[in-house]
Formats: sequence, C-alpha cells, structure tokens
Amino acid sequence: MRIDSPGTLRQSTDRPPDGGDAPDPREPIALLFRDLRTSAQGLPDREADRRQAVYGPNTLTARGGRRRPRELAQQFTHPLALLLALAAVLAAVSGAPALAVAIAAVILLNAALAFAQEQQAEKAVEALAAFLPELATVIRDRVRREVPATSLVPGDVLVVEEGERISADARLLSGGVEVDLSALTGESAPVFRSAELVDVEGSLLDARDLLFSGTSCTGGQAQAVVTATGMHTELGRIAALSQRTRREESPLERQVKRAARLIALVAIGVGFTFLPVGLAAGLSLAAAVSFAIGLLVANVPEGLLPTITLSLASGVRDLARRGAVVKRLSAVETLGSTTVVCTDKTGTLTENRMLATAVWTPGGQCAVDVPVPAPPEVRLLAASAAACTTARPEAGHGDPTELALLDLAERLGVACPPERRDTDRRAMFRFDPRIKLMTTADSEDGTVVLHTKGAPEEVLARADRLLDEGSQRPLTPADRSGVVSAVGDLAARGLRVLGVARRPLPPGQAPPGRREDAERHLCLIGLIAMADPARPEVAGAITLAHRAGITVHVVTGDNGMTAAAIAGQVGIGRGGSRIVTGTELTAMGERELDTLLARGEEVIFARTSPEAKLRIADALRAEGHTVAMTGDGVNDAPALRRADIGVAMGRSGTDVARESATMVLTDDNFATIVAAVEAGRRTYDNIRKFIVYIFAHAVPEVVPFLVFALAGGTIPLPSR
Repeated sequence: MRIDSPGTLRQSTDRPPDGGDAPDPREPIALLFRDLRTSAQGLPDREADRRQAVYGPNTLTARGGRRRPRELAQQFTHPLALLLALAAVLAAVSGAPALAVAIAAVILLNAALAFAQEQQAEKAVEALAAFLPELATVIRDRVRREVPATSLVPGDVLVVEEGERISADARLLSGGVEVDLSALTGESAPVFRSAELVDVEGSLLDARDLLFSGTSCTGGQAQAVVTATGMHTELGRIAALSQRTRREESPLERQVKRAARLIALVAIGVGFTFLPVGLAAGLSLAAAVSFAIGLLVANVPEGLLPTITLSLASGVRDLARRGAVVKRLSAVETLGSTTVVCTDKTGTLTENRMLATAVWTPGGQCAVDVPVPAPPEVRLLAASAAACTTARPEAGHGDPTELALLDLAERLGVACPPERRDTDRRAMFRFDPRIKLMTTADSEDGTVVLHTKGAPEEVLARADRLLDEGSQRPLTPADRSGVVSAVGDLAARGLRVLGVARRPLPPGQAPPGRREDAERHLCLIGLIAMADPARPEVAGAITLAHRAGITVHVVTGDNGMTAAAIAGQVGIGRGGSRIVTGTELTAMGERELDTLLARGEEVIFARTSPEAKLRIADALRAEGHTVAMTGDGVNDAPALRRADIGVAMGRSGTDVARESATMVLTDDNFATIVAAVEAGRRTYDNIRKFIVYIFAHAVPEVVPFLVFALAGGTIPLPSR
C-alpha cells in the first residue's frame, strides 16, 4: 500500500529505485553537500525532477494490501467450517440432501456474517488522516517556494517553521527549532535541534542537528538539507520493520483448531467403530455404512461455528459502544485472555496536554492544580508568564507549554485574553531555542514592562533582583542556591520547570531594540512547574486490572522519572517500580530480561526503541502470557503487530499505528482497555458454556439411534 498524498492509500508492488548508498547525515556539511551534489542555495528544478525519477516519490510503501477475496476465503477454510463441509458432503452421499443443504447454509451464513463484521471494523479505521503534510517549503533555483511533500528529493533545501510538520529526514544548515518527536520516540516534551549542535556519535534520533520525517516543529525557524525520503527515512525504516513483523494466531483460533481436530477424531472414530459392530448386530453392509455416516454427521456440532461467530460479533458491537473498535472477531476472546498490558504513558495514562501543577516563589512552593486562593506573588507570576505567550487557545494553535500558562492565569483569576495581550504588546523577542528564552514588552498601567520566560538556569543567569513579599531586593548567592534546589526538587518529580522574570521600564522609555538589552537586570518572580496530568479514571481502571490478575508495565519513549511519577499516581507498581532505560535494556541478555519479567513485578521501560518493544513483547509471550500492547506513534507499529492484542489510539495515534493495531480506542483511554478485557472474558464464558451445552446435547441425540441400530431395528424410536 502506498501513501501517495495525504489521505490517499493505494496498492503498490513496486519499490522506489535505489539512488545508491545514502550518505551519513552526520558527516561534515561540506562532505554532505558533496555526496548529495547540492548546496545551501538548493537544487535546480530540472535536477529535482531527475532525482524524483531515481529516488521515487516521498511516500511510504507497504507490502501488499487488503485482499478481500482472500479474506472471504479464510472464512471458508476455518477448521470448523471445513469439518462442517465434510459433514455436508457425507450427508448428501448418505441420502440426506435436506441436512446437507442446511449445513451448507450454516457455513455460508456464518462466513458472510464474519466477513461483513470484519469489513465494517476495517472501514472504521480506514478513514486515516494524512501523516505527511500536503506541501513543503523548499529553496529551488535560489527561490523559496512551496512544493508537494511527495516531490521532495535528497539534496533539497527545506525551510522549517513553527507549526509545520517535517516532510523528510534532513540535516540542519542554519537556525534552531524545537521539535515534537513523540511520533518516533514517545518523548512528550519538545526537544531542541540546532545547526550549531553537531553530534557525530550515538543514536540518529538523539542527534541534535538532525530532523526526521513525520515529526512537528513547535517553535523556531531553520533551514535543512534533505538527506533521505520515503522508505529510506527513519519513519520508513520503522514502517518496514512493522511490515516484516508477522501476526500470529490468537488463543481462540488455536483452541478452535484443537477442538476441530478432536471433534473430527471422535466423529470418525465413532463412525468407523460402528461398522464392524453394526455388521455383528445383523445389519446389512449398506445399512451399517448409512448408520456410520449418520453417527459421524451427528457428532459434528453444526451450531458451534455460528455460535462462536455470533458471540464474537456481539462482543465487537459491545466494545464499539464502549469506545473500542476491534478489527478481528477473534480478538474479542484474546482480550479476555489478556494477562499483561504494556501501556504507553503519553495520551493513554495521561491527558496528552500540559497543565501547570505547582509554582515556586521566595515565599515557598504551592500546588496550583487544585482550586485554592493564590497569594499575590503567585497571581503576578501567572500573569507575567501568560503575557509572554503567542498561543491562541480558541483557535487550537500554540505551544502546549504556552497553552498551560494561559490556562493557569485563567484559573487564578488573572486571565490574559489573546486579543488584549496582543493589543498591549509593544515588542517581542521570539523564543530562541539556542538560549531557551522568550521576552515581550507589554504596556501595563501606562508603563512598559518586560516579561521573560524560559529555562530556569538562563533566566537566573540574567537576573540580579528577586521579588520577595511584593518588593524587589538584590539576588544573593544564597537565593541562587535556593532557586537551583527548587528546580531540582520539581524536576525530580518528573515536572517541566520554567523560570519567569520581569523588569518595568522607566516611564516614557521605549522597549529595547536588541535582545541583549532586554534580557538583563531582570527581577526573578518565580518558577512554574507543569506536567501532562494523569487521566482521572485511570487509577480506578488500574485497580480493576490488578483485581483481574493483570500485570501492567509502562513502555514509553519518555523520561524514566516522568513515567515513574505518573505510574505512582495511577497505582502502577504498588509502591515503587523498577525503571529500566533503553540503554540498560539493550545491555540485558535474553535470560536476564526473562528473569526480570518472571518476577511478576510491574516495570517501567523508559526511552525504548521499536526493537526494544518487540523484545519485551516476545519475552512476555515466551513466558506464556497473553500480551496487550498500546501505542500511538510510528515507533509503536512493530510491537503492535507482534503483540497478541495491539491497541492503537484513535484520536492522537498515527495512521501507521492504527493500521498495525488489532483494536483502536476512539477515546485514547486506558480505562477502555480494562472494560474491553471484561467484555472479552464475558464473551469467552458465553462460548465455553455453549460448547459444554452442545457436547452434552449430542449424547441424548446419538444414543437412541445407536441402540436402535445395534438392536437390529427391534427397539422402536420414539415418535413425535
């Protein structure tokens, strides 16, 4: 399948032509330009067209696609369907055409129902939004222009600005940007990338001068040279890994196969055993064969297959009402068998939004995530931070951190509406990712006040005064140590910390024209700590999961301390979980990993790679567990396919994750997973009860005919 353009999927069997060995994106710029045969002025249009023919379009390909005829044929090759087909043939041969037709009708109706149900579920996740943007800004023939994202080629010079999604892997040439890498790494906080920060060792995803396809720019502006497109990008590598990961049979499918073999052995055994017994009882050969076939057909439960299908279909509809779209019928029973859930943090355990939860001022630290009256210093801190923003909540536009600051100001009664904020603004120095600061000059009661927010260490370095109990005083070395200690305490709780400062200008003085003049002699007001808060319903869902005997591991690309803090809030770990980083996991042998997971303790796996998630899923399954794995990013796709149940997020999840998953959550809520497990267990109980009934019901059907035949017809059968 190929994503030709945003929102377009089509079948593909061809692969883009290989343009040769890709250059190392971390080599010196001069060598990179030489290897890519380009320059900072970009490619000529003709050269870009030639490279398009060599490298192919900037799209993701997938091997094969949905084949409806094959999917329909699979409904007829179901073990129980094959057994019923054999019974129908034997019934027709033995002179019971009505029974043969009835059994054939059961097979056809069951196949139609199962196929229609799975097609309906597939259609529910086929309306996928585009993962790549429609247009990209490049420099070609020394002119800046917009081109279709699919036309990007290695050597193009890409212009990246705030709010844009990055269309290809690239090396920064100038400028600096903050980038949301969550789709690839699971990291919830944006990271800084700059052309001045050159990393030649370590993981490509950690290189501070590289950008990657499918990620988003949340701040800043930069130019970068494209180093890879399409399936040659990191996004493409993960997509290829997902394609190579084969999906295995569900527990129900394995059990049904065993049951079908057992039924077949019993039916055939009883039929063949009856032949010599019937002849010995005085039956003719024709009569003995007829009765043997009748016994064989009678031992095949015609109602079992449609009952399983109807039970699973009912479970699918029940789950859909609860916010879970299941793509395969057998997955409903697999949910009921789940013993381990490996859950992501961002968006699943948390609300996937930043919320200011605590502040620090010289008067001390206080919580602001609960409605309590705030002292004047805290209200001034919130108002100053809100003034130094550009986000517009009503338009859904802005950095998550700035949206959290505006929300804090509104909650504390010092709301800063964007219209009034923009009207009062006299000057602005946008956020500079290199120094991690932003400053605005705002009109306040007839004077101009400078507001600065950013990394605490940068704000502190430019401050020489401290606002203490409503008045300014010099910032002493002891004060600086206290601020550093407060930052450390908040960061240790997994919180993101911002420093906020201000400086009123003398009446009539215009705002400084240079950033260096504006960001000096500041007065530190305090610190604001924020986090992605845990969903309120998750703690109760975790308790229910524990009662059901389900172990919950956190597998995230985020920071270990942040994940541990959220896990503790929702009850994962029961008082403390071991944190295993991606580096530690890589150093572990298979036996050591098996030993860790066999303890039954809930573990937090932080900074995990796609390969690491596969290892975790394989290790748990090797221990005999039925594993449900959640995910929303491209990096989660391989593990979603490998797990017994892959659970993707419907709202925040990427197309690739939804394509790979077995179940899609329309509300991105962990509690829905637990509800789905409960529904799966009810479905399994219903199927088990009916199987017991069918086999118990078969005995009184078979015994009278068996006695009648063995008695040579001297014992009359009861008439109705």
